[in-house]
Amino acid sequence: MTSTTADTSHAAIPSWITLLLASACGVIVANIYYAQPLVGPIAASLGISAHGAGIVVTMTQIGYALGLLLVVPLADLIENRRLVLVLTLLAALALTGAALATDATVFLFTALLIGLGSVAVQVLVPYAAHLASDATRGRMVGKVMSGLLLGIMLARPVSSFLTDLFSWRAVFVVSAIVMLIETVVLARALPPRQPDSSLRYGALLRSMITLVVTTKVLRRRALIHACLFGAFSVFWTAAPLLLASPAFGLSQTGIALFALTGAAGAIAAPLAGRWGDKGLSQRLTPVAIVLVALAFLLSKVGAEGSTLSLAALTVAGVVLDFGLVSNLVFSQRAIYAINPAARGRLNGVFMATFFAGGAIGSALGAWAYVQGGWALASWIGFAAPVCALLYFSSEALRPSR
Repeated sequence: MTSTTADTSHAAIPSWITLLLASACGVIVANIYYAQPLVGPIAASLGISAHGAGIVVTMTQIGYALGLLLVVPLADLIENRRLVLVLTLLAALALTGAALATDATVFLFTALLIGLGSVAVQVLVPYAAHLASDATRGRMVGKVMSGLLLGIMLARPVSSFLTDLFSWRAVFVVSAIVMLIETVVLARALPPRQPDSSLRYGALLRSMITLVVTTKVLRRRALIHACLFGAFSVFWTAAPLLLASPAFGLSQTGIALFALTGAAGAIAAPLAGRWGDKGLSQRLTPVAIVLVALAFLLSKVGAEGSTLSLAALTVAGVVLDFGLVSNLVFSQRAIYAINPAARGRLNGVFMATFFAGGAIGSALGAWAYVQGGWALASWIGFAAPVCALLYFSSEALRPSR
């Protein structure tokens, strides 16, 4: 399937291709989040201090951000299936290395490579956009993003359950096996897509700078979502530490059940896709931002350790994920409409920007919790979407976005 075929033959997309892409995105992206609720056990096992424990998650996100900038743009240059398979194999090897690591340096290096290999998911998402028509692109992206987001939401409870049953190392062993299986399935079933671009790699990377400078929608959408994803990372890095504290005293299984509630946020993806196709992205973007801010206010309800507090935290997790997911789909629909031939680069810039926000949020979340408990962490999380809302309000996005 050439790039031209992928862009024009929209009517004959089999439903199983959509399902395959959604499930592949889910299992691949989960690799980035397995360590999030395991910051404490991993840090204790490898001798990482409590103040620096956030680096366990941050290194994976840094690797992911580097892959978004340096690897994902290759989707506009080389055959997409081959690129995906190389990346999933890299992820499988890195996960195996993480499972076997006995000191912090080795683990953190493999965590970087896990993030790098997991950018395969961001080759698959614009690939799905290529398959859809302009009128249905939001729904197509929304369906694939549902799988991706379920992977994000379920990664935390799955890793907590496995850690409670076995150890944190079992999480990485199981994930490595899953990635090897996924590689075989994609190799056999994924249709190839050869881009038409004749750019060299250096010129391809330089063109990303031009896209940033000349494309206001890309800049604004990326920065706004960086704030929201930073808030998301603060919440999901600090909340497990709070729930494991003496105030709540939850086990890894209890934390897993809490994290599982966040999966409800994945229903936002197909809904946001439909709203985007109806031209409502601009109107609903501030609503999504406000939901993220509201989540942190909800998390403060009740005395710490009380049943009411736990219920409020649970509702906050759902509201947070719903707002984040909605804004993500609105943003992706907007940037994929800019230039079909540059979707890999546009996606790379967008994702790298907001994952940098996520990496900062992960580090801040762990640090803030150690310094000032949930009170400090939650106010930092609240400040991020407030900044996003002020930025959004400063100048209206293009009406059609």
